[in-house]
This record gives sequence, structure tokens and C-alpha cells, in this order.
Amino acid sequence: MVKDPVCGMNVDEKTAKLKSQYMGKTYYFCNPSCKATFDTNPKKHAGGETKSSGHSSSSCGCGCC
Repeated sequence: MVKDPVCGMNVDEKTAKLKSQYMGKTYYFCNPSCKATFDTNPKKHAGGETKSSGHSSSSCGCGCC
């Protein structure tokens, strides 16, 4: 499992359908909204962990929860 770089939700990289490449690394997403947010500004989200301590729809607005 890896973390969605936008919202922090766990994503199974083996079955994830949503992914993007940035600086030679693959990033995986839980939701099309998170992927779109990343693709708009990958540098902002590619630093690793999200700033929130846990995922909730109010922290990122992706609506996946």
C-alpha cells in the first residue's frame, strides 16, 4: 500500500487505476479528483506525506470518504 499524495488515503498500487508520473516516480490516487489536483500542481504534492494527520473529506475535499 502507498498513500495518495493529495489526501493521504491508502491505495493498493497493484490494483490502482489512477496514477501519474512525476520526476521519474509513479504516484497513485484513490479518486479522480485527487489525481486532477496532483496533475495541476505535482510539485506541491510530490513531497511525500500529506500535511493532514489522517484522511477525511474535509481535509482534501476529494469526496472519497
